[in-house]
Amino acid sequence: MARSAVLNVMVQAATRAARSVARDFGEVENLQVSVKGPGDFVSAADRRADRILVEALGRGRPKYGFLTGESGEIKGSDPAHRWIVDSVGGTDNFLHGIPLFAISLALERDGELVAGVIFSPVLNELYVAERGVGAFLNDRRLRVAARRELGSAVIAIGANDLSHPDHPLLGSRNGGIIDETAGLRVSGCTALDLAWIASGRYDGFWRSGVSPWEVAAGMVIVREAGGLVSDASGRQKIFDSGTIVAGGAPIHARIVAGLASARATV
Repeated sequence: MARSAVLNVMVQAATRAARSVARDFGEVENLQVSVKGPGDFVSAADRRADRILVEALGRGRPKYGFLTGESGEIKGSDPAHRWIVDSVGGTDNFLHGIPLFAISLALERDGELVAGVIFSPVLNELYVAERGVGAFLNDRRLRVAARRELGSAVIAIGANDLSHPDHPLLGSRNGGIIDETAGLRVSGCTALDLAWIASGRYDGFWRSGVSPWEVAAGMVIVREAGGLVSDASGRQKIFDSGTIVAGGAPIHARIVAGLASARATV
């Protein structure tokens, strides 16, 4: 595919950071780790990759601001543009030597997400999308799965949602749908969950407690692959609510309806 100038900046930044991350992954047992919060670890590799991404993106577009999982918000002189960056999505996987982690970059213009890149260095999978252009995996165009029935669908959820025994996606007590599906998956990496929705590997995805940098790139990629992305109520308040539902239209609708049914019974 022919990439725009801004997408080239993003891919080059992700590729550069990936070299550092891949080296650190090979030395995962020697990483210095500090605690950011309960169950939320940040490694020296994560911080190093964040610095590389901020530097590379800043060099390519020096006026743009940033929102990153490590550095927080960095104001730019161009208020219309902001990079949203997750230097190592799936940090817990990374620290335990599990190769399901990814670098995730998105560009926001006037409050709208317009481009996204997700790169899995171990799997060597580069997902890119730009609004109105389409979504691609290693230059192959992507489309979400066409499955319409839950009986043939594989649904992914966030690991934090497993702590809710009455969750509507985990059982039938509140109109749950998991019992009707072909299977449930928990990868531990939200960026890859969304990328795999776009590629048709997963049919639907739900997670609560998400941060903008975890989902921004994936939101662009899923939408450009023909999928739907919303919050748990079916609205476009993902960053505000901290919830996300993604998938092909029929499965997305079924998940949103299941969540609504659960809320009605509380």
